[in-house]
Parts: sequence; structure tokens; C-alpha cells
Amino acid sequence: MLKIRKMTSGDAEEVKEMMRVFYASEAVMTNGSEEIFESDVKACLAEGVPLEGLIFDDGGKTAGYAMLAGGFSTEFGKPCLWVEDLYIKPEHRRKGIGRALFEYIDKNYRGHIIRLEAERENLPAVKLYESCGFEELPYLELKKEI
Repeated sequence: MLKIRKMTSGDAEEVKEMMRVFYASEAVMTNGSEEIFESDVKACLAEGVPLEGLIFDDGGKTAGYAMLAGGFSTEFGKPCLWVEDLYIKPEHRRKGIGRALFEYIDKNYRGHIIRLEAERENLPAVKLYESCGFEELPYLELKKEI
């Protein structure tokens, strides 16, 4: 039975291990770092930080994790939720966990714009997102680190 629950401090090491795998995969453009992984997990566990860490529990086994970042979209004039990370362990894929996450988001984040990024080559993920109602935006994304 799948359960989506909030990340706890007891999940930290396993989440960081999943992050190492996720960020080394073709699904992500950057490789991350131990410093980033530590910072992200701490932010998920902190009060007052708009980052929610979720654990996918499949019959008592950790099947993956997600990180959701909150904000506001002036473009759409409403709260915005970014699906920052979505990782499901290979042995738990194709069991409906990704779809269950989007149902969780639909239920708990009514009135929000939901945004995410995907590598075009990650066809299984793109197909899932499209089947859950996401549509591609014609944006060029830019970044600057300061």
C-alpha cells in the first residue's frame, strides 16, 4: 500500500543517497554536490522554509522522494508550486507512484500553478507529466548564481 508522507530527520541519509543517484542520472542536467544535498534536506526539515520533502512509502519500504518548493507566480497571479525533485527507485517504478504524487498535489495545493522541469530525453517522465495534465511552455530558462 502506497503512502505519501512528510520527510523526517530519520529519512535524511536515505534521501541524500537517492539524491546522489538522481542527480547522477540523465534526468538532471547538473550533478549536484554533497553540500547541496545536505542543504536541500535541511531545508525540507526546517520550519518556515517553503520547501516540502515527501517520502513515498510502498509497504514499509522507501520507494522514492519528492521536493516541492512554494512561491508566487506574477505571470499567473497566484501561488506557484515547483516540483523540484521527483525520484522513484527503479524497482518501484511503473506502480503509479508518480501519478499518486500528482493526485496528492491536486488535493493539497488547490488554486496553485504547478510547474516542473524535465529533460526532453526522459520520455517516461514526460509522458507521465502530460498524462497528468501538464503542457509544455515555450520558455528559455536562464540562471545566474551569485
